[in-house]
Amino acid sequence: MSRRLEDLSGPEIGERITETAVFIQPIGAVEQHGPHLPLSVDHVIAHETANALVDAYGESSDLWLLPTMSVSKSNEHAWSPGTLWYSATTMLAVLDDIGRSVATTAANRLVFLNGHGGNSSLLNVACREIRLSHGLKTFLVHPFVPADQGGVSPETELGMGVHGGHHETSVFMHLRPDLVHIEKASRAVPDRLADNKHVKFGGLTSFGWLSNDFFDHGYIGDPTAATAAEGKRLFEASVELLGEQMAEIARFDFGHR
Repeated sequence: MSRRLEDLSGPEIGERITETAVFIQPIGAVEQHGPHLPLSVDHVIAHETANALVDAYGESSDLWLLPTMSVSKSNEHAWSPGTLWYSATTMLAVLDDIGRSVATTAANRLVFLNGHGGNSSLLNVACREIRLSHGLKTFLVHPFVPADQGGVSPETELGMGVHGGHHETSVFMHLRPDLVHIEKASRAVPDRLADNKHVKFGGLTSFGWLSNDFFDHGYIGDPTAATAAEGKRLFEASVELLGEQMAEIARFDFGHR
């Protein structure tokens, strides 16, 4: 039986969505990823991860899938024609409207499953705002934590594969092999930042950046050795790890009241 909200009838919402329900909102992006990947990368990864997660763990953690939100805050790629993006103001308003809508059901948990690293800071703000405005317990998870936010990337990327690099390209080769042009890829790592102690991707000092600040083509990483086999391994490991997170989210309580 489907665990996708859009497949339910109106009366079924009252019958099947209870206070144990966990709503998952996948959030991707439509933005440039260099010459070797299409604009759809973040959308596809968020969408496919969320669907696999609900298929595998929907019953055990009472997960319910919301329609994937494809356009998000991608203005670090605004220089590249075709990139679609919301302003921070618009994005926060859309997320608040989603929270308000979820709050009309019996559910009290909303998870943002974020496939685009540029959304992370704003989604943390949204989690708190929705908690305050609509009383929901709110959570932020990632299929893959970005390298500039504590995640990992291969040694060849010096820990700085933040966009269109080895891991992202591998996963996309697994999910949509027909859309990858690996022959157009080359190594694009800002090596000079590696000598910095703090001001670098993954360092203690964060900084504002646009995706073409380092290279004109706009990707940052080394996708040249990416493979579909590694992408499959990464994807399946991500779904399993998210399943563990969903189990904790499903029973999470603040313990004060």
